[in-house]
Amino acid sequence: MGVCCGPAREPADLVAADRPVVDVADAEPERGLVHLEGGTFRMGDAFGEGYASDGESPVHAVLLDPFAIGATTVTNAEFAAFVAETDYRTDAERYGSSAVFHLALRARAHDVLGRVAGAFWWLNVEGADWAHPGGRRSRWEDVPDHPVVHVSWHDAVSYCHWAGARLPSEAEWEYAARGGRSGSRYPWGDELAPDGEDRCNIWHGTFPTRNTMRDGFLSTAPVRSFPPNGFGLYEVAGNVWEWCGDWYSPAYYAHSPWRAPRGPSSGNTRVIRGGSYLCHRSYCNRYRVAARSANTPDSSVGNCGFRIVRNGSEPRPED
Repeated sequence: MGVCCGPAREPADLVAADRPVVDVADAEPERGLVHLEGGTFRMGDAFGEGYASDGESPVHAVLLDPFAIGATTVTNAEFAAFVAETDYRTDAERYGSSAVFHLALRARAHDVLGRVAGAFWWLNVEGADWAHPGGRRSRWEDVPDHPVVHVSWHDAVSYCHWAGARLPSEAEWEYAARGGRSGSRYPWGDELAPDGEDRCNIWHGTFPTRNTMRDGFLSTAPVRSFPPNGFGLYEVAGNVWEWCGDWYSPAYYAHSPWRAPRGPSSGNTRVIRGGSYLCHRSYCNRYRVAARSANTPDSSVGNCGFRIVRNGSEPRPED
């Protein structure tokens, strides 16, 4: 699963104690939150289209408490503010490399440390990180309104702690992504491109060598590039995968609790949701709203970011 949606980090000598502790700050993310009342919805793949090994079934009822979720994923500019205040170093920076899609490479040839076995389109690039998304010859300042990428689950949690927030549970993410639509294939309905209009940033053409860029983008798109869903959330399909708080298990839906499920109590990988600019029906049909995938919590790739959540439906006074 990891190679398809983004390669997993190989085991290394870095340990959790090396990761900095980030204090909660007064800083607030620049973009707003969408305040949702919660309630009951049906979670899972109603069409039987998911990969059996992903565990998108059975469809099951879930009850959620009120929460507020980012209208967009965290952007480069927002993550830069966090780094400027805390001097935080991401896992990619500490490891010294991260995974870059081969057509998005902006680096010298000798920065490419190798290709991922079985997925040549992924390059392990020295110097690739959130501030250099394509490699050393790229800069976040050139794409400040794009989703931050090359952030691990640990990095996302650290940002959330600083922002007085947390990652969404998988159930919260799907509830919010559905935008009030029950059982739909996509956040906007059942057709991928209604009336010929692209509603998300995914791959068009022959994967992974030729992208027609019919939707306008080879890799990440700026947040708010496509119409929001019924709740006002942007790019919950395509663009970048989004970390959730839950450990991942393909068997979890069969016994998950009805009220506010938070995933298994332990695991090896964390849930990611939403698909990315690399998703294509020929090999990764995971831009559907029920689709799920996972990666190891220290992994970082050029197509995975996150959005934040706060408890409760009422805005805080400073929001």
